[in-house]
This record gives sequence, C-alpha cells and structure tokens, in this order.
Amino acid sequence: MSQLKEMYEKDIVPKLIDRFNYKNIMQVPKLEKIVLNMGLGEAIHNVKLIDSAADEMMMIAGQRPVVTRAKKSIAAFKLREGMPIGCRVTLRHTRMFDFLNKLVNSALPRVRDFRGISGKAFDGRGNYSLGIREHIIFPEIDYDKIDNIKGMNVTIVTTAQTDEEGEALLRLFGMPFKN
Repeated sequence: MSQLKEMYEKDIVPKLIDRFNYKNIMQVPKLEKIVLNMGLGEAIHNVKLIDSAADEMMMIAGQRPVVTRAKKSIAAFKLREGMPIGCRVTLRHTRMFDFLNKLVNSALPRVRDFRGISGKAFDGRGNYSLGIREHIIFPEIDYDKIDNIKGMNVTIVTTAQTDEEGEALLRLFGMPFKN
C-alpha cells in the first residue's frame, strides 16, 4: 500500500471528520481519480509528436495513455475529424496516489519562481484542475532527449461535495496552495 493512502486512512480522515463533523466515515471525501491530458495542436503538421508525447506521458504516469482524436473538422485550423490531437490517461488506486506524491513532493517544487498553486481552480464540486506549462518538471523526463516542451492538464477528481471540503482534502495531502 502506498504511503499516501496510509496517511489518508490514519491522519487525514480523522482531521476531516473533526473539521466538518461528519456522522459517518463514508461521508469523508476521498480521491477518486486523477486525469492527465496533453493537447497537441502542433500534431496536425507533425504526427510524430503524438508518439513522443504518449511515450513521455507513459513515463510520467506509469500507464499507457490513450490517443485523443478530433471530434469534428475545423477548416481554419486545417483539422479533420478523426485526426490525432492529444493523449490522456486516467489514474486510479495505487498509481493515482503515486502520481500525487510525485506531483506534490518532486514536480511542483521544481517549477521556476514557484509560490504555490491557485486555490481558485475548483469546479464547485470539490474537483481541482491544474495546468502545467512544462512537462519537464517531472523527474522521469530526461531534459536532453526532449525535442520540444509540452504542457499538460492535471484534473484531480474527489468525492467532496463542496470546494471547501475538496481544498481541505488536498491541503492535507500536501498540495501547496497559495494563502
């Protein structure tokens, strides 16, 4: 069992029960999944970008990503329906906790001029989305072998009912929110 999951069961659950006065342990919010998404607009001109992005995302997540395709054609962008335009991966259980641990403890502190992440990116139901401009902040990525720097979106889905509960859960997991 990962150390974040143990920490959740031993430390975080009692603190959340204390703070929000839950009557039942099943009311305590928990992490459901983490979705990583990499949109690659440049892939229209260079299809090999999708392969390198998928390989890099697999190193980061530890799981093979799915290639996403365009849903409809847009002539202005020279985009046709069915063209590959990105990749995404959904992490659950052990891989989810491992990724969150890596994100909080090694990737985010490597961001230049890092002062914490915004607390305004909640969706109203306790889920949090975070944009990462440079995927090279992850320790698995070898900077010398990268042809171009890509950004990615990280969405953390929780069972929390409100943003306040979601933020409290993520803070206890060690997410570095700005004050």
